[in-house]
Amino acid sequence: MTAVMTAPKVGQRRAAASAPLAWLSERGMGASVLVAAISSAFGVVLISATGYIAAMLRADPYIGDSGTLDFVLAVLTVLLVGVAVYVAAIVTANTFSTVIAGRTRRIALLRLIGASARAQRSEVARQGLVVGAIGAFLGLIAGTAVAAAGVWAAGRMLGLGELDFTVVQPALLIPAAIVSLTTWTAAWAGSRRVLTVTPLQALSGAAEASHDQVSARTGRNVAAFGLFVAGGALLAGGIAVGLISPLGVVVAFGGGILSFTGLARGAALFMPPVLRLVGRLFGRSATARLAAENALRHPERSSRMAIGVVMGVTLVTMFAVAIESVKAVIAASGGGVMPSELETLLDSFAAIMMALVAVSAVIAGVGLVNLLTIGVVQRRRELGLLRALGVSNTQVRLMVLLEAAHATIAALAAGLVLGIAYGWAGAQSLLGSVAMPPSWQAPTLVWPAVPLWPVVVIVAATAVLTLVAAVVPTRLATRVAPVEALAE
Repeated sequence: MTAVMTAPKVGQRRAAASAPLAWLSERGMGASVLVAAISSAFGVVLISATGYIAAMLRADPYIGDSGTLDFVLAVLTVLLVGVAVYVAAIVTANTFSTVIAGRTRRIALLRLIGASARAQRSEVARQGLVVGAIGAFLGLIAGTAVAAAGVWAAGRMLGLGELDFTVVQPALLIPAAIVSLTTWTAAWAGSRRVLTVTPLQALSGAAEASHDQVSARTGRNVAAFGLFVAGGALLAGGIAVGLISPLGVVVAFGGGILSFTGLARGAALFMPPVLRLVGRLFGRSATARLAAENALRHPERSSRMAIGVVMGVTLVTMFAVAIESVKAVIAASGGGVMPSELETLLDSFAAIMMALVAVSAVIAGVGLVNLLTIGVVQRRRELGLLRALGVSNTQVRLMVLLEAAHATIAALAAGLVLGIAYGWAGAQSLLGSVAMPPSWQAPTLVWPAVPLWPVVVIVAATAVLTLVAAVVPTRLATRVAPVEALAE
C-alpha cells in the first residue's frame, strides 16, 4: 500500500527534474535572477533620469544649447551602469562557480557515461543566458514603471509642465541586453570548473579546492599579482600626471580597474588568511575556531562570499573619499578657503552619487546572502556530522553567523582601504594641476580626506548585512535531522 501511494510522488519528482526549466528551482538561481533584474532596472531608471534632466536643461533658455552638460550626463550614465553591470557580473560568476561545485558528483556521473565537459559547460552557459534574460526582462518592466512614476512626480513637484521627453524609448533596451549578455558570459566564466571534474569524483560530493591547491595555481596567481602591480603603478602614474594635467584621472581610472581585477582574480589566495586573522577576534571557543578554519579549508567559497562585499564597500567609500578629497584639493589650492556655494554643490552631488552607487552595494549584498545560503545547503552532510557528534543547534547557528561575520568584517577592512586609496587617487589626479581662487596655487598635493559619517554608515550597514545574510542560512543549517543529512 505504501509503495502504491509513494510511486506517484516519485514519478512527479522525476517529471519535475526532467522539465526543461527545472534547474531554475535550484538554490541560487532565484537570487541570480534578482541580481540581473536589479542591474537592468537600475540602468533603465538611470537612462530615464539623465534623459529627463537633459530635457529640463534643453528647455532652459540660458543653458539649453550647452552640449557639454549633455556629454557629462551621458558619460556619468555609462560609468554608473558599467559599475553596476561589473559588480553583477562578478556576483553572478561567483554564484555559478558555487553552484557548479555543488554539482560535482552529478557532472562526474555524466562524464562517466560519456558526456563531454564542454557540452556540460555550454549547458551551464545557456542557463546563465536564460537567467539573465528573465532578470533583464523583469528589470526592464520594473525600471520603466519606476521611471514613469518618477517623471510624473517630478513634473508635479517642480511644475515643469510638458517637456519633450518620452519614458518608453528604444534606448531602455540597451541595459537589458547588456545585462543578459553579461550574465551569459559570467555563467560561462563561473562554469570553468566543469572542465576539471573527473569521472572519479562521482564517488564524492561537492568538492572545493583546498588552500594548497589554490596556492599551486602558479599561472593564475602570477597573472593576478601582475594585474595588481600594474594597476598600482598606473594609479601612482595617474597621480603624478595629475600634477601636470587633469588627464591624469584617465590613467588613474585604468589603474583602478586593473588593480581591482587583479585582487578579484587572486581573492582565493589572499582573502582566507585575512579571514583567519579576523577569526581570532572572536576567541578560541570550538565554534569560533571551526568558523575560522573553514576559511582556509574552502578558500574559493570564502573568497567568493567576501569579494562582492569588498566591491560594494570600495565603491561607496571611494565616492565619499573622492568628494572629501576634492574639497581638500580645492581648499589647498585656494589658500585654505573653500567657497560655501561650491561646498554645498559638492555635498548635493555627493548625496546623489552615494544613492546611485548604493545600488551596486545592494547587488553585492544579495550576492553574499545567496552564496552563504548555497554554501550551507551544500554542507548539509558536514553540518549533520557535527550535530551527530554532539554540537548543538545553537552552536551550529553561531558557527554560520560567525562565518558571515568573518566575511563581512574582512571585506569591510579591505574595502575601506581600497576605497580610500581609489577615492584619493581619483580626486588628486583630476584636480592636482588645477589652480583655484583666491590664491591660485598649483600644483597641489594633499593627504586623503576621509569623511567620518559616511564611514560610520558603511560600518553600520555592514553589521546589518551580516545579520540579514545569516538569517536564512542559520535556519537551514539546523532544519535537517543529522541522520538524514549523513545519508545523502
